[in-house]
Amino acid sequence: MGERAHYSVRPITVKAAIQWVRETHRDLPVVQGGLFASSVYRGDHPVAAGIAVNPPRVWQGTGRIVIGRVAAIPGLEPVGNHAAPACTMIYGSLCRAAKALGYREAWTYTLPGESGASLRAAGFTYMGETKGGEWDRASRPRQKAVRSEKKGRWMRRLSDPHPNKDTAHVE
Repeated sequence: MGERAHYSVRPITVKAAIQWVRETHRDLPVVQGGLFASSVYRGDHPVAAGIAVNPPRVWQGTGRIVIGRVAAIPGLEPVGNHAAPACTMIYGSLCRAAKALGYREAWTYTLPGESGASLRAAGFTYMGETKGGEWDRASRPRQKAVRSEKKGRWMRRLSDPHPNKDTAHVE
């Protein structure tokens, strides 16, 4: 009987996570920045990293965070009868960190053909499909999107959306 794979969450800098994504993400290797990051190791070897990014301007101050990129090396070994947990662990660790920082919701997106199994396992709910398309406008020029097709939108509630005001303030 072979040795069972042991996965663990470890800290990583945003800079190191961006480099990891650049080297391993199969579809979208470029990330412009991030707020905080997390990694997963199998034994002593890094196998995944993820980055929480600044939400869109319209979401600033709303308690929402976006998990902008998660990348894992292909072909990770399963644990028991379950798929390798690396991506699920990344989503979970980024959500716990976001909750500790006061965020109320975490959002992320999947490309067509991605099942969302890791997201469901991490407690995310499928919220529907985006419109897709470009963000470029005459009044607001933007670079052409790398992937402009429709994407799946996912959300995980991190805390009560309407906390009791009497208990929400702590001095």
